Amino acid sequence: MLGLALGAASCERRPDVGAVIASAPGTKPALLRAPLADADLASRLLTDSVAQGLVQFDAAGQIVPGVAERWIVTDEGRTYIFRLRDMTWADGRPMRAAEVVAILRRRLQRRANNPLAPYLTALDTIVEMTPEVIQIELTRPRPDLLKLFAQPEMAIVHPTRRIGTGPMRVVGEIGAVTRLRPIPDPNRAADEQTEPEPEDDVLLIAERPAAGIARFARRRSDLFTGGTVGEFPLLTAAGIAPADIRLDPAAGFFGLAVIRRDGFLGSSENRAAIAMTIDRPAMARSFTADWQVAESLLPAALDSSSPPAAAAWQAVAAADRQGLARARVQAWRTAGNPAPELRLALPANAGGTLLWARLAADLYAIGVRPVRVAPDAEDADLRLLDAVAPFDSGRWYLDQACHPCGEAASQAIEAARLAPSLAERSRAIAAADRLLAEDVAFIPLAHPLRWSLVAQRLRTWQANDRAWHPLNGVRRNPN
Repeated sequence: MLGLALGAASCERRPDVGAVIASAPGTKPALLRAPLADADLASRLLTDSVAQGLVQFDAAGQIVPGVAERWIVTDEGRTYIFRLRDMTWADGRPMRAAEVVAILRRRLQRRANNPLAPYLTALDTIVEMTPEVIQIELTRPRPDLLKLFAQPEMAIVHPTRRIGTGPMRVVGEIGAVTRLRPIPDPNRAADEQTEPEPEDDVLLIAERPAAGIARFARRRSDLFTGGTVGEFPLLTAAGIAPADIRLDPAAGFFGLAVIRRDGFLGSSENRAAIAMTIDRPAMARSFTADWQVAESLLPAALDSSSPPAAAAWQAVAAADRQGLARARVQAWRTAGNPAPELRLALPANAGGTLLWARLAADLYAIGVRPVRVAPDAEDADLRLLDAVAPFDSGRWYLDQACHPCGEAASQAIEAARLAPSLAERSRAIAAADRLLAEDVAFIPLAHPLRWSLVAQRLRTWQANDRAWHPLNGVRRNPN
């Protein structure tokens, strides 16, 4: 059955016939029975498809029921109560609250491998109240955790078998290709159940982004998802129709972390010179006119008590910024120092090369000699950070951008984590945001550039701020 479907995938096709063929960056889709900090997108999509969490994201990026049919959040987000749906595992066995509690506890015990771990430290107890109800208690208020519970890293995966509760199940695997099929709704009467159609199946292919783009260009797939700035320049060369390129309004950050705080980068004034010399609109236009630039770390107030903090350099008129930055470099030279040389850690791909051309030109213009190094180079002075926010908290942005940052900003970020009330937490986040901006520990450039290639048959695909597209919701309303 899977072989026949793969044969169909090799033909030119784009009508709404046969399984949806979707590809995502990765090597081989693997079910995340335990969280992995470096899990590829194909594995995260597979896990989301076959093992939903307490809640899940829909096609629009909104929270909808998963294993839990409803929930209550009380005491400023210190208590979460979930009523579970009448569900079965993919093998037909009933799922019980005690199993869910045990699985969630194991997920939290493996915090060393869970990228969400720093934002789950307030979780205290997870207990079974009844066979259908579980309660999660926190030591500090966290009213924003539902979006974390919806992440694949918190999926409810059977502890000993490679199964979950859906909304889909694996019906075939060959190499890097996995065939998924919707699980019938257990709450629907037998006479209301419908036979699955071939078009309801999804073939998930894990491959390099360049291969996924080429596959879509040859009309051998219906969806490539997980595109970033690194691969965006390939779209023109591949001849992708503009109507097939869909951009997400992704929440998150894209910018340069100041890794080394010595030499020219030892003062916040000189770090500000680097921040102000970069022509963000020109950088964005070299990729797409639809890429939204940014000068502040936070995209909005979120859970801060103040609007996003602005660094002092942002008050300088755009036309005057490069001149002021050049003057600061000259002052550094006049003091007897050599011309600054900065090592930029950028992705080793087409997008990284295009980004390098823009950044290098701006740095040369003020007398700084840039050197491109590998993205994981230990001797980097500046490193590109590009991430989509898993949930809407200012502390996530601040914690991620502090690599490192000044002591005062670090202390304020920790104070936000430990704050005993929402009011104190929001004030601490505002203080940390202001201190990080003053310190110029991170140089915001833009919002994350996230995109997919989407065939017209996928009528229910929707752009969203999580840049997350469940495979059961790309063609029609999910089961």
